[in-house]
Amino acid sequence: MTSNAYSNDLKHKEDELAIQYLPAVKGMAYRLKERLPSSVDFSDLSAIGTEELIKLARRYDEALNDSFWGYAKKRVYGAMLDYLRSLDILSRASRKLVKAIDYIVEEHLLTHNEEPTDAELAELLEESVEKVHDARIASSIYTVMPLHDQLHIGDEGAALAKVEKDQLVDVIRNILSAYKEREQMIIQLYYFEELTLKEISDILDITESRISQIHKSVIQKIKESIGA
Repeated sequence: MTSNAYSNDLKHKEDELAIQYLPAVKGMAYRLKERLPSSVDFSDLSAIGTEELIKLARRYDEALNDSFWGYAKKRVYGAMLDYLRSLDILSRASRKLVKAIDYIVEEHLLTHNEEPTDAELAELLEESVEKVHDARIASSIYTVMPLHDQLHIGDEGAALAKVEKDQLVDVIRNILSAYKEREQMIIQLYYFEELTLKEISDILDITESRISQIHKSVIQKIKESIGA
């Protein structure tokens, strides 16, 4: 076999390897999209994942990794998260607005057992409905990010950067131990099982608003625990 023919044969095998796992990439993009607002397009996530899959197929060495999908899965998902990060969805101004919204939503839930509308929030904050809507979308996108990303949003990042990874894990473990078993289950299902708020709501018979409230409470307590 000539050098050119060998190269073409190798490229064909690499492309076949990528094609074999395209349904898995689309499934991953679909599951991620289920947890995101409508402004994020499924086709964009799928295209980013597919592009990364093809790159990985062409770099894959079966002598070093006996499972291609095992090698590629985290990298493909990571590429999709990198795409979401690249949207630069939280400016300094919107971070402040998100914090203000979170505070009002938490207070409103205690008295009304449901989240306020964008219009109600806009009136209370003396902001436009559009700004409130965009800030809530940005906040909901960040909730699918790993805890590490969420903890480094805003001015807390500098304080968190000084915390060792093992120390942070201990902080998270201690904070979660103070929550009830069902609330711990919410964090487990959301971050490790990657279920949607609706799926968790159906399983645990808790409203989506309450699940969101618990999630934000955990994030805030972690930040407070390390002095951020």
